[in-house]
Amino acid sequence: MSDKTDHFANLCEIVARLRAPGGCPWDREQTNESLLPATIEEAYEVAEAARAKNDAHFCEELGDLLLLAVMHAEIAREAGRFNIDDVIGEITEKLIRRHPHVFGTVEASASPARTVSPAKTSSRAAGTAATTPAAVLKQWEAIKREEKKSDLHYLASLPRALPALQRAQKAQSKVARVNFDWTDLHDVIAKVEEELGELKQAIQSDDPPSIEDEVGDLLFAVVNLARKCELDAESALQSAIDKFVRRFNRLEDKLKARGKKLGDVDLAELDAIWNEVKMRNDRMTNDE
Repeated sequence: MSDKTDHFANLCEIVARLRAPGGCPWDREQTNESLLPATIEEAYEVAEAARAKNDAHFCEELGDLLLLAVMHAEIAREAGRFNIDDVIGEITEKLIRRHPHVFGTVEASASPARTVSPAKTSSRAAGTAATTPAAVLKQWEAIKREEKKSDLHYLASLPRALPALQRAQKAQSKVARVNFDWTDLHDVIAKVEEELGELKQAIQSDDPPSIEDEVGDLLFAVVNLARKCELDAESALQSAIDKFVRRFNRLEDKLKARGKKLGDVDLAELDAIWNEVKMRNDRMTNDE
């Protein structure tokens, strides 16, 4: 544990030195706002490394993301707003508050519990203890609602900065925890088909605003279908995009082998090559 503490303290000291007079000109001119693009980029690179199951890259990218968290906190410390200890203290307290079945006196159970929760945690909010991941999430939301009584609406804390697919799935998951959810997968599929039908009608009516509205509804319904199938919509789409890119690269390679290039070939020939690439890919998948 001491080694971990020493490494982290050393990182904080290095960042402070970089920001101090005589430090790095680039680091010294950064603000919380200027670091936002890099923060988002690094978070995506962490996700990419994790999906690739490349531990060396994953470790490196987690370090880059941690650096940015420390940098944000150091900038805040310099302005007298908060420091890295405040950041760690707050998340530590939150974890304890929202896990009364681990740190409090609420025992793991699938039924309501009337027991005392840890300090700063409402016993009413922590009333549902947990034996399953779903129950834990429901309990988490109950405690969070108790903590954020000032919010006028349940979805007030839904981050607007999330990518649309993630925001849709998060919204659906949150309302599902308060029982606003389809119980049968067939109903979800029927909703997708219903939205597709409404989109077709909008297209036939040649009404651009309606088409946009219905495309959004269809995407939202498909995300919900992914969620009900216990899939992450963002990851599923990323996999589909990666598959498309691989196949298109093979299509391009085949064109080059024929002495041709993209832009000089009509759709019929491209489609024929695409189907050939797809069939070869399907055979390879079946052979694995």
